[in-house]
Parts: sequence; C-alpha cells; structure tokens
Amino acid sequence: MHDKPDEKTIGERLEQEEAARARMSLREELRRYWQVMTVYERFEQVIALVLSIVIAVVIVVAVVELIEIVVVILITEPLNPMQSDAFQLVFGMIMTLLIALEFKHSIVKVAMRRESIIQVKTVILISLIALARKFVVLDAQTSPAKIAALAGALLALGIVYWLVRDRDPSGAD
Repeated sequence: MHDKPDEKTIGERLEQEEAARARMSLREELRRYWQVMTVYERFEQVIALVLSIVIAVVIVVAVVELIEIVVVILITEPLNPMQSDAFQLVFGMIMTLLIALEFKHSIVKVAMRRESIIQVKTVILISLIALARKFVVLDAQTSPAKIAALAGALLALGIVYWLVRDRDPSGAD
C-alpha cells in the first residue's frame, strides 16, 4: 500500500499534526495562565495536581483490589444470590471507587482552571453517593433509628442538591 515501509498515510500525518498542535496549544495556554497567576493561585494549582495524582494512584490500587476480590469470590465461593455479603462487599467497593472518581474529577476541574474552587454542588453529590453506598453496605441488624437518620440525611441532601442545581444558571452538572 505504501511505497516505503515507514511512510505514513496522509490521514495519519494529519492526525499527528493535529495532536502536536493540540499539545502545543495546551502547553501555551497553561504557560499563559501560569504567568498571570498569583503566588497563591500557583500554589493551589500545584496542590490540585498533586492531589489528583495521589487520588489516581489510590483509584488504580482499589480497582486492582476489587478485581482480586471478585476473582476470589467467583473461584472460592459459589455465587448464591441469597447471600448478600459478597454483593455488599463488591458493590460497596464499586461505590467507593465512584466516590473517588467524582472527587478526582472535581479536583481536575480546579487544576484545569475551569473552576476556581471545589463547587458546593459537587460536595453535595459526593455526599449523596456516600450515603447511597452506606445503604448498600448496611447489614440486616441495623437499627430502624439509624436507617431513619440516614434516610433523613439523604432526603435533606437531595433537597439541597435540587435547590443548588436549580439556581445554577449554566445548567451544567
């Protein structure tokens, strides 16, 4: 197809050129932002990037552990839908990963200068996911009072999220 083995098609060369241009524009944009930032804003950027890297490492380790646990459960124990312990463990870990991913996403938005601080809506959303996780991992001996308290907290956070979402002029989540 090619005259020479190392020759690339026009489409491949165009894709490489576009990718190089995008990298240069991102670098130039970050350099331009860095020049006009105050010392504190630079500090905030560095901390956000470090936190993002740390959370990414934690997420990768947690995914590996989740895979190991699922494999062990599938190999050693017969999958019995009537036993909720295995399901609670796996889905609890999955929801924990979702919380970590959402938290990392909010930090990345700060690092990419899309938002200057962590948004209240994001904190409420992470809290809602954490409470939903708590309901998933509850055992059968949980007291009704504790369940009612968690339900009340979930309802209150849901109302606050709804109110905050409705006041957001951009309509973005």
